[in-house]
Amino acid sequence: MNLFQLKNALTTVGNDLHRVESEIAATAADPTIGIEKLRELKSQKADLKERFDLLKDQHDTLEKEQQEEIKAKMNQQGAKQVKGMASPDPKQRKVAAKAELYRATMRGREVSQEVKAALGGVKAVLADQESGGEKLLPTTMTTELLHEPFVKNPLRGHSTFTNEINLEVPKISFQLDDDDFVADTETAKELKSTGDVVKFGRHKFKVFAPISETILRGTDTNLVQTVDRALESGLAAKEKKVAFAAQPKTGEEHMSFYSVGLKEVKGASRLKAIKAAIADLHEDYRENAKVVMRYTDYMDIVEELANGNATLYNAQPEQILGKPAVFCDSAVDPIVGDLSYSHFNYDLPVTYERDKNVRTGIEDFVLTAYIDHQIKLKSAFRIAKVETTP
Repeated sequence: MNLFQLKNALTTVGNDLHRVESEIAATAADPTIGIEKLRELKSQKADLKERFDLLKDQHDTLEKEQQEEIKAKMNQQGAKQVKGMASPDPKQRKVAAKAELYRATMRGREVSQEVKAALGGVKAVLADQESGGEKLLPTTMTTELLHEPFVKNPLRGHSTFTNEINLEVPKISFQLDDDDFVADTETAKELKSTGDVVKFGRHKFKVFAPISETILRGTDTNLVQTVDRALESGLAAKEKKVAFAAQPKTGEEHMSFYSVGLKEVKGASRLKAIKAAIADLHEDYRENAKVVMRYTDYMDIVEELANGNATLYNAQPEQILGKPAVFCDSAVDPIVGDLSYSHFNYDLPVTYERDKNVRTGIEDFVLTAYIDHQIKLKSAFRIAKVETTP
């Protein structure tokens, strides 16, 4: 039987079942009718109920199969209709696949397997993943968003970045059979008091990329650039915010250079404070140390040293400060140290969804991620502060 015939049969048997149930109620309420009649009706009801259940199982199974076939055909047709997916240029195919992912998400369509495959597939689905896996961001997109250096985040390319679930790492990269191999007594005390392993947590946050209908209907390139730029900027902003927060959120205190309890080194001027901080580091960290500071503070130092001599303005920061500089406007007080001990980790697969801003009517492409920033060794860093005169 086909689905139409099964629906008709279900209706017929269902009507008979309802009729018999009504007749049983009427018969039971009439004491003049013999009990044998009631037993006969109950037997008919059991027979009809069994027939109805069998037909319903067949109907539901066939209906589900047909729905899956229709869904697969729609996805296949949707993938074929994606402009650029047939291009011989792999970059063009990737842009087209990204654009289709964004459009499908914003319009409530399922993303085809062909599009996901073009973007590298998706990572393994966790058993407790709320989305069930259908909203996982494709692997190559996750890699690009989390691992490629972004100009807007100065710490990228200097700090360590990973994307691992339940990450635990040693605070130091090697050990010797001699327990006293750590030459820096400050580091030895820190390891003794806090342990030699860092465990990363999960701090959930969302990035919203507003997309107007004009952008959604525009070219693939413009759509992809708009969404990618928004997501990258959002991730970079979150990373900088947690790393340099003067008053971090509850539970995020350990992420900020300024609230984790780094040693402060003071000097009569900002330059002297920076040089004193560099000198105060143990040689194990001083070798690879960098100075994270605001560009305006650096220019004030150069201007003070130059005293009308334009030559210093062309000098490299390392020649002025003694160590390479990483400029970040969020670094109110310069951070001096080995940035490899600053470690950002994104836990769990990154997911995506859509959300409508009821105030503006513009819909957002929403990315959900879980971040943690650990300063693996506080002894690898110093904060350079200018002495305040009473």
